[in-house]
Amino acid sequence: MSFTTGHVGLNVSDLDRSVGFYRRIFGFDLAAESADEAHRYAFLTQDGTLVLTLWQQSEGTFAPGLPGLHHLSFQVPDIDAVRGAEAVVRETGATIHHGGIVPHREGGSSGGLFFEDPDGIRLEIYAPSGADDRPAPRSDVPTCGFF
Repeated sequence: MSFTTGHVGLNVSDLDRSVGFYRRIFGFDLAAESADEAHRYAFLTQDGTLVLTLWQQSEGTFAPGLPGLHHLSFQVPDIDAVRGAEAVVRETGATIHHGGIVPHREGGSSGGLFFEDPDGIRLEIYAPSGADDRPAPRSDVPTCGFF
């Protein structure tokens, strides 16, 4: 038996804000959303496949110090796609870690952009190669592990 990741579900504090953010950054399509104000949710797809579900059932911001999601990562084909995404992320005013695109580790070629969604959920957009033009933020641990 083998498993692959299906979709990811995130709790958000403001569904409209989060739908707009994820659609703008990732280009997801809005496949469905609830009409029930007491139970708001949205299903976001890419090429007809469900990728992300958003559930408006939280308050405050993401608490990285508690058990649960560490970060959500999205792979793109190349570093130019990461650079394009970085420009859009910067336009949103989202918190960006490490100052921009960085390698996953010192001397590595894979890497990407580490940032936060409107609720403080940590996100990554990365490419398998091409991020070696900058030093890693730390030489002793993986970049995606501590941000």
